[in-house]
Amino acid sequence: MDLLDKHLIGKAENVESKVFYLKMQGDYYRYLAEAAAGDERRGVVEKSEQSYQKALELAREQMQPTHPIRLGLALNFSVFFYEILNAPDKACVLAKQAFDEAIAELDSLNEDSYKDSTLIMQLLRDNLTLWTNDDDQLEQAEQPNVE
Repeated sequence: MDLLDKHLIGKAENVESKVFYLKMQGDYYRYLAEAAAGDERRGVVEKSEQSYQKALELAREQMQPTHPIRLGLALNFSVFFYEILNAPDKACVLAKQAFDEAIAELDSLNEDSYKDSTLIMQLLRDNLTLWTNDDDQLEQAEQPNVE
């Protein structure tokens, strides 16, 4: 984490690199959160969310919605909301917004990143489908059975 903080994020010369490294930092803290408990877990969850949030703000300001790094960030941050914070609504809002914004700009997608971007968009859509089905099943399970 020191390497990311002191050498990579701080010295990143372009937006893509900075967003990529902040996303990586968020990912690493998310992985730590999966194994941590108590106060330690709260601390790494907070650091993960802060890293993802900084990256998202920067990406929204300075990167195209179809950029694979921005889409990958939205994918991982939405998974963080769903799996770590147990906030499926936030996860779905973020994933859907990223997907919709990318679809709206699909014609501006350059050839170099087309494959990467469309693959990540498919993953966002797959997660949305899975998460909304989970919500539907939960709502059905909470309904009382009446004959």
